[in-house]
Amino acid sequence: MDNRRKRSYQLHIDLEKKIRLNVGRLGTFFFPAGAYVYTGSGKRNIEARLRRHFSATKTTRWHIDYLLRHPRARILRARTFSEEECELNRETAGRIVVNGFGSSDCRGKCGSHLKYLGPPNGGRR
Repeated sequence: MDNRRKRSYQLHIDLEKKIRLNVGRLGTFFFPAGAYVYTGSGKRNIEARLRRHFSATKTTRWHIDYLLRHPRARILRARTFSEEECELNRETAGRIVVNGFGSSDCRGKCGSHLKYLGPPNGGRR
């Protein structure tokens, strides 16, 4: 599909160990170790938005920036979609760890655009 029609994206993130993290005005939260999916939008220039997420040198602007700047967090992959951000987020399984994360301007009442998929290796050691 033509990238100009891509409206939203998902970052698949691995958090190596549990962390306590300040997320700006949202406050401080505990994030369990494991897999996360963050759903965002980049309607104007989705490629630039994704490059920014992968960059180590950026200003902390969005909730996801706080998580991604932590040394124990890393993006495993990014995918783009034609669906709207909230529609894609609602279709994504997982549990909310931080209410309001990445969804300050959410019109779909998603609760959060960051979802926790589970512990590393599905809980196996």
